Amino acid sequence: MERRDKTNYYLDLAEAVAHRSTCLRRFYGAVIVRNDQVISTGYSGAPRGRKNCSDLNRCIRDELNIPRGERYELCRSVHAEANAIISASRNDMIGGTLYLVGINPDGTYVENANSCSMCKRMIINSGIDHVVVRDNESEYRIVKVKSWIDNDDSLDGTLGY
Repeated sequence: MERRDKTNYYLDLAEAVAHRSTCLRRFYGAVIVRNDQVISTGYSGAPRGRKNCSDLNRCIRDELNIPRGERYELCRSVHAEANAIISASRNDMIGGTLYLVGINPDGTYVENANSCSMCKRMIINSGIDHVVVRDNESEYRIVKVKSWIDNDDSLDGTLGY
């Protein structure tokens, strides 16, 4: 048996976390790692104590045909990245890496998965250096968080991703 490379190992963990997601549109999982140690995990789901979309069997954003990357104020869920960040100490995250996996309800990977603009801002402020996003079972993209600072997409008015 061939040993899994470390990046895909952490992405596999994020994928396992994604299966806890209670969102009806997409299942996201995030794992924050620094110095080869898992700092925290998070998946997309309603805030603690509130009913999940999976419990209500209803997604307001789907009902309104809202494209991905837009109008997240209507979403019941706290995103995976945000849940991982709020579960960790900033000192533990500084210089770390966030591993992100998005899965569609049909089991395929979310095409061109990315953090939304709100999560990008939280990731920037958390001190995380890199975000690794799974594209398929063994391929991924590495995003330098500094590129989100240098190329501020909030200035051009582009919606979604």
